[in-house]
Amino acid sequence: MNYYLLTPELCLVGVAIAVILLDLVITRKGRLTIISIAGLAASIVVSVALWGRQDNSLFNGMLKADEFAIFFKVLLAGVAILVLLASRDYISRLSRFQGEYHALILLSVIGMMLMAASRDLITIYVSLELTSLSLYALVGFLKDAKSSEAGLKYLLLGAIASAVLLYGMALIFGITGETKLADIAAALPSGRVWENPLLLLGLVFLIAGFGFKMATVPFQMWVPDVYEGAPTTVTAYLSVASKAAGFAVVLRVFLEAFGGDVLPDWAMIFAVLGAITMTVGNIMAISQTNIKRMLGYSSIAQAGYLMVGLAAVSHAGEVSDPVVYGPTGLLFFIGCYAVANIGAFIAVIAVTNKTGSDDIESFAGMGSRAPLISLALTLCLISLIGLPPTAGFLAKFYLFNAAVHHDLVWLVIIAVVNTAISAYYYLRVVKVIWVGSPASNEGVPSGWALRAALGIACLGVLVLFFYPSPLLDLARDAARTVAGILLP
Repeated sequence: MNYYLLTPELCLVGVAIAVILLDLVITRKGRLTIISIAGLAASIVVSVALWGRQDNSLFNGMLKADEFAIFFKVLLAGVAILVLLASRDYISRLSRFQGEYHALILLSVIGMMLMAASRDLITIYVSLELTSLSLYALVGFLKDAKSSEAGLKYLLLGAIASAVLLYGMALIFGITGETKLADIAAALPSGRVWENPLLLLGLVFLIAGFGFKMATVPFQMWVPDVYEGAPTTVTAYLSVASKAAGFAVVLRVFLEAFGGDVLPDWAMIFAVLGAITMTVGNIMAISQTNIKRMLGYSSIAQAGYLMVGLAAVSHAGEVSDPVVYGPTGLLFFIGCYAVANIGAFIAVIAVTNKTGSDDIESFAGMGSRAPLISLALTLCLISLIGLPPTAGFLAKFYLFNAAVHHDLVWLVIIAVVNTAISAYYYLRVVKVIWVGSPASNEGVPSGWALRAALGIACLGVLVLFFYPSPLLDLARDAARTVAGILLP
């Protein structure tokens, strides 16, 4: 058995246990952050070392450490590092449970890494639950009224979504007799899936269960309340890592189990859901006065853009360049979205730590009080709109280009209109920051860790615009490992 393929996850398990034990004996809790970040960095190094290996299957094919899984392992560990750096000042105010905070972040990363590597319904469900249980605890971590309500709401709705997902998996297993994705594809009759109502019901339940994790319409109701009540660092983590892991699972399940001629029309389901999701998310974001709720609704809209990449697979065999293939654009978009959204939330953390308010009006005049943080927030918001010279512009360019090559011009038109709508509420925040009257002239102090995390995120936003080739090549290679049967 190739147990060394699990080295990234085992590394994080060891660090999580060490953090909990060290929390009992050390007094300088800041060291827990350094140890956790060192563990995540080590996990990235060993993940990269596994890139390109041919013998990458373990547990009889239930898990696979292929390029697709490694792409997400590195991304998720990188996001966790930025979140922990941004958390250093935030959690230093907590007298207790700092060890648990770090351990829960690490355990959730392990669960999401396993989600990206799973090729079997059983391992997908187990890793998804490992992730979810950690995130439920993190959302309610502050234990005040808002945080507890958000944690309870997330737990109850998440439990229902898990039950629906499990029921869908059970139906598919009952029909095919298989749990491995490749075996499910072999057991299903090509092009005749629509003739089996039970299988259709199973697919609907699968999409509903995964839709909750990706926060897509109509399973997005939990997002604004949970994002507002959770600690801001956890909100940043949820908005990127949880969403990326959800899309990783959906890509693998639908490309490996229902790809090719098995279910040729599933892409259209995601096209319609994507159009509705981006429209609902953007329209609801316009009226928000709380910046965490606004970013919550905008993350719903971003999930809609990501679904454009899921939809752009229908004519893959006719596409000569894999770069214009939907999943390639989707993986590139996830990377660009991760740095921009994390950067925006880190800037919000810096301001709310000082003002104690999440209202957009509390950002008035921040351009004069904290020019560098305001500049970083402006850059990240421009990237989320999709304007040059930021990573968000190229991310949308590749995603929309893939959709056009797959005859989804109508979806691109809807996405462009939604981009214009999103510019209104993102630029409204920019206007408040630079034109609004400050409540005081007092500066906004921030620690070195938060400044470092914000600097890395902003650097990523700019570098991915001027030099996108490395990430684009990695995204193309990763997409090939799960969609090789569809690509030319």
